Amino acid sequence: MQYKQKPQKTLTGARLRSYAYALLTRREYSKAELTNKLLEYAQDDQEAIDFIQQLHEYGYQSDQRAAEQVLRSHLYKGQGPHRIKQKLQQRSLDTSYIDEQIQETDWFTEAYNLKIRKFGDNVEKDPKKRAKQIRFLQYRGYDLDIIFKVVDFSEDY
Repeated sequence: MQYKQKPQKTLTGARLRSYAYALLTRREYSKAELTNKLLEYAQDDQEAIDFIQQLHEYGYQSDQRAAEQVLRSHLYKGQGPHRIKQKLQQRSLDTSYIDEQIQETDWFTEAYNLKIRKFGDNVEKDPKKRAKQIRFLQYRGYDLDIIFKVVDFSEDY
């Protein structure tokens, strides 16, 4: 069994900058994530930290944009506010960047659309099938009060 070797800290100057730009062209990184990535390969830690500060000042790196990207991608995947906040914490982002968007989102509609995609639009009477819907929506990160409304909601009323 081979173990993954620790990367060698060989990047300095232009190569370090090139690596940072390459990372940022693929996706938005939080400042903490980018710092961890660069410190993994940088020969001089202070050079990496200074460069990350420059990237932030020039607007190439933004925690605000990274948080908005997380919100958009997880909304598209049908995930609720708890899962989104959990992902923000994993990426070392503050939820205050997107609190307003989270408050303005109609979570009932999001959860209902997800329920329809997965289970259809009929109201389930069988307790086992109903519990399955509830567990699914809980796993996706929705509040219980919204889940119960969604599971019991029918557009026929």
